[in-house]
Amino acid sequence: MEAQGFRVGIIPQPDWRSKEAFMALGKPNLFYAVSAGNMDSMINRYTADKRLRHDDAYTPNDEGGKRPDRAVIVYSQRCREAFPDVPILIGGIEASLRRIAHYDYWSDQVRRSVLMDAKADLLVYGNAERAVVEIAHRAARGEHLADIRDLRGTALLLKQLPEGWSYKDSRTVDTPGHVDVMPNPYQITPDATQRDSEVNVPRVPEALWRVER
Repeated sequence: MEAQGFRVGIIPQPDWRSKEAFMALGKPNLFYAVSAGNMDSMINRYTADKRLRHDDAYTPNDEGGKRPDRAVIVYSQRCREAFPDVPILIGGIEASLRRIAHYDYWSDQVRRSVLMDAKADLLVYGNAERAVVEIAHRAARGEHLADIRDLRGTALLLKQLPEGWSYKDSRTVDTPGHVDVMPNPYQITPDATQRDSEVNVPRVPEALWRVER
């Protein structure tokens, strides 16, 4: 961004309990760019059995608890409180993984797109270095983030399909119904044992067998 002539202000791990930390650098000229960091905030704070972690490898001195749960949502809300009229761009691994409806392990339910909960104007996903530069240039020319609809690697919310667009009902791709249980690849059955003994056991040449014996 700086190589493109933009000034960038970074607020690392701000105190999310109030909007004050998000006003430290003044009002952004173009937009807030929000990310949860190098790691999904929920995985960063909880183990697989949902126990709280007490350290954070991405925080000085491994100090835990410096980021909130679902940090993208919380940070975006504080940005909106700080300057309601400033557009919000969200990205990073947390936003990328949650850009569409998704199963949330922590709440054991399907959650909607993070765009809706964060109330962001635009989402970038994947390796979005080029996309962010393009967004910055277009914002500098006066284009609002919510009006950018032709940039690859972005997601946004629309009330209706734009003219000329179409959609495919997912129910026509994969008919809802009974889902067969996936077989356990490690389960041993008599047939499998016999088959493995016939197929996988190498045949040793008789001459070699005599020597090694």
